[in-house]
Amino acid sequence: PAYMAQVNAFNQDSIPEATDLKATAEKIIQLPNIASKRWVYEQYDSMVGTANATTNAPSDASIVRIHGTNKALAVTVDCNSRYVYLNPHVGGMIAVSEAARNIACSGGTPVGVTNCLNFGNPYNPEVYYQFVHALRGMSDACIQFDAPVTGGNVSFYNQSEDGPVYPTPTIGMVGVLDDINDAMTLDFKKEGDTIYLVGESRNDINGSEYLFKLHNATYSQAPHFDLKEEAALQAKVLELIKGKLIQSAHDISEGGLFTTLLESAAQNSKGFSIDYKAGIRKDAFLFGEAQSRVVVSVSPAQEAAFESAMGAHPFEKLGSVTPGNIMVAGEDWGQVGDWKEQYDTAIEKELKK
Repeated sequence: PAYMAQVNAFNQDSIPEATDLKATAEKIIQLPNIASKRWVYEQYDSMVGTANATTNAPSDASIVRIHGTNKALAVTVDCNSRYVYLNPHVGGMIAVSEAARNIACSGGTPVGVTNCLNFGNPYNPEVYYQFVHALRGMSDACIQFDAPVTGGNVSFYNQSEDGPVYPTPTIGMVGVLDDINDAMTLDFKKEGDTIYLVGESRNDINGSEYLFKLHNATYSQAPHFDLKEEAALQAKVLELIKGKLIQSAHDISEGGLFTTLLESAAQNSKGFSIDYKAGIRKDAFLFGEAQSRVVVSVSPAQEAAFESAMGAHPFEKLGSVTPGNIMVAGEDWGQVGDWKEQYDTAIEKELKK
């Protein structure tokens, strides 16, 4: 595609680093792709009979009990169409991998995939290129996670006078928990717990909502992604969950690390205190969307066992859970309740204008 010349020419060093990071974070958590969809989904039924296990205890995937057994299903739907536009092959891999990551963070193992592939006119060579390479990326990831595609649909000709939609291979994935007691939630549990990053902070703002919306940078590379690194991450997270070494797990996706931390903290009105990582631009640390990263919380009594279990897998100590305020590198960013209010009500306020 012709636009790939602009994608490949992008250099993140051309983007000035944000100076008021708190104000930037406030903007990001209110963007439509990131803000809570609570106002929408709370108007619908949230129970499937009496099988839902995540109505009041949210996980990265929805957990549904299988009555008469100790097993449960983990169900998720994922796709970031901007990633697919920027690099169809990598974007296709990320769509499947994020779904699998959500299931792993919930304590499950992927078993199958369905899809809804939304593209423009396939007789347009650029659209056909996107379609073919997105499918190849999806295939690579499905093979990696041993998750066969059981069915799906293809929707072409999704376009207007402005052009085709972003290529959107939406992934529905189901996983299995052999023991529902292994189900893991995303919320921080207790003040004083240590917050770790499983994975590696990267100096990367490519493909991020921060770059796209706040810097109006339509063209950049897709965020960092490596399929083998992703598989190792998911295996490690499941090992930590089954070993009862972590109190929460939440993957980093749209909005970056700060959004993930806020979502984990706000659920139980907890706060967090973190420090920046040296050698990485601060906006990349907080808002970059490099893949294969999960935020976990660990009780102080389990820190040594956790760090031992991590072995050679990269991890970083980010900070700790606090009673209710957000501290970033010693700077008080205010009460988590005020942040939660902005995050929860942004879409409702926008739609009611």
